[in-house]
Amino acid sequence: MKKIISSLLIIAVMASCNSHQNATTTVAANKDLATMLDKYYEERLQLFPLEATSNGDNRYNDKLYADFTDSYKAKLQAFFSNYAKAIDGFKRDDLNDNDKISYDVFKREMAMSLKGLTFNENLTPLNQFYGRHLDMGQLGSGDGNQPFKTVKDYDDWTKRATAFSLWVDSAIIYFKKGIEKNYVLPKTLVVKIIPQCKAIVVDDVTKSLFWGPITKLPTTFSDADKQRLTADYTKLIKEQIVPSYKKLGDFFEKEYLPKARATSGISSNPTGSDYYKYLIEQWTTTTHTPDEIYAKGLEEVKRIREEMEKVKTEVKFNGDLKAFFEFMKNDKQFMPYKTPAEVLAAFHSIQNKIDPKLQTMFGKVPKTKFEIRQTEAFRAASSSAEYNQGSADGTRPGIFYIPIIDATKFNTTSGMESLFLHEAIPGHHYQISLQQENESLPKFRRFSWYGAYGEGWALYCESLGKELGCYTDPYQYMGGLGDEIHRAIRLVVDVAIHTKNMSREDAIKYMMGNEQITEDGATAEIERYMAIPAQALSYKTGALKIKELREKYSKEKGASFSIKDYHDELLKDGCLPLDVLEKKMDAWEKSK
Repeated sequence: MKKIISSLLIIAVMASCNSHQNATTTVAANKDLATMLDKYYEERLQLFPLEATSNGDNRYNDKLYADFTDSYKAKLQAFFSNYAKAIDGFKRDDLNDNDKISYDVFKREMAMSLKGLTFNENLTPLNQFYGRHLDMGQLGSGDGNQPFKTVKDYDDWTKRATAFSLWVDSAIIYFKKGIEKNYVLPKTLVVKIIPQCKAIVVDDVTKSLFWGPITKLPTTFSDADKQRLTADYTKLIKEQIVPSYKKLGDFFEKEYLPKARATSGISSNPTGSDYYKYLIEQWTTTTHTPDEIYAKGLEEVKRIREEMEKVKTEVKFNGDLKAFFEFMKNDKQFMPYKTPAEVLAAFHSIQNKIDPKLQTMFGKVPKTKFEIRQTEAFRAASSSAEYNQGSADGTRPGIFYIPIIDATKFNTTSGMESLFLHEAIPGHHYQISLQQENESLPKFRRFSWYGAYGEGWALYCESLGKELGCYTDPYQYMGGLGDEIHRAIRLVVDVAIHTKNMSREDAIKYMMGNEQITEDGATAEIERYMAIPAQALSYKTGALKIKELREKYSKEKGASFSIKDYHDELLKDGCLPLDVLEKKMDAWEKSK
């Protein structure tokens, strides 16, 4: 999945002109609207400086705000309200087709952003899957989005990391407010946060994750700068970073854990049920109800299980599907690796395999470089494989991270090919890079994100495996089916946990009964859904829509349908809400 560093309020807004629409429109683009939307983007970066850093904009690299506090929420309330009024100042009927889409999406997003501020999610500022305590480790390691190329870059990080102490103090205050209001995290999540914090507490600063930038001091720096920065970072780690993480870990262990809840779903918290419905609308960009999503999940699980049965028969396995899962999960032939380097090499081989086929399916490919890396040890135990976007200017590559806790237990049938197609190429790397590289789009379009589109695209890419030369091994195809049913299972368990009182333990059992996954793997997944409700619903929802559109156009156009043109058109305008995407694609198909 795309790294969830930005706030849940990240939006996408339509403002560029689609070529097929420009051919018919007679109304000029509204310059005032474009100016207003650009102003919105610029002001937003000042409010969310980590978004700016992620987008490759280094102007606010020294800033870190406790953006969950009541005072900051008031500032956001004023910000979104101001732009909600600003968009109302335009008459929709006077706009051209493209600006009408800009108007509709922007208006919707301002309303969603304002509605999001009415909930109490700020009483749980972090969890084991998402939070600044994790972001800071990635940023400060020297290998993440935070640049360390100039002396100013190093000084910017010192200022940002120093602000983390205030962030931690504020987070503890709001967690305590949550205790008072009975709005708390589940115990099973809290116990995962504690070791994350303790892992950063070291006596020797040179053993700290945050010492990484010092080991990579550019040779172009003067000796005086090197000495000063080394002293600054020594003091920073000893007096700011380590004490902050220790304080946070101690708080969770000694004060918060005894007050945490035994239930799994967010409906246990005050206003939790309404918040979950809001999150469904936000993440899926649909008006589907929880029950509709749950029913679709059951339907998809049934369909994919039937396809799995065919593979089991093909390899002549004697036993039921559950036994087949156990065989693939535990048989030593499927665990051939000895070192992390061998695991990474296997993923490189998948990249080499699909490379010749990509040109038959994509006319436009990214310029952004791509790397495969092992996930840092401090967060590997609670992390899934993920993609971290590169920078728009090409100075930072897109990175596919693989958590490898024990290489000798890394299983080849876990869906390695489908995982690469999703997280790396042509999934997230193609979609995000092409969007960011498209300088004809205004900035708020280039750096927007909708989970239903972004994750839906990545899951759809898994279905391209056979067309790209993958899944020739029935066990790899089974792994692909495993990844697909995994997303279908999410529709069932996410909704059941948060609306039907399904326990963490029952959700883990359901997942293990329907796919090849270890208990540790299932536990991490279920706890992820507990931590970020509804996010996991976006994958299958978006993929089903993208497949539906492809099948519709292919049927209508027959032999004249071009999959390359379809993919290029689908990707060229970046992340969009699903309804906007469908309208755009329908217009493109008719114009052909």
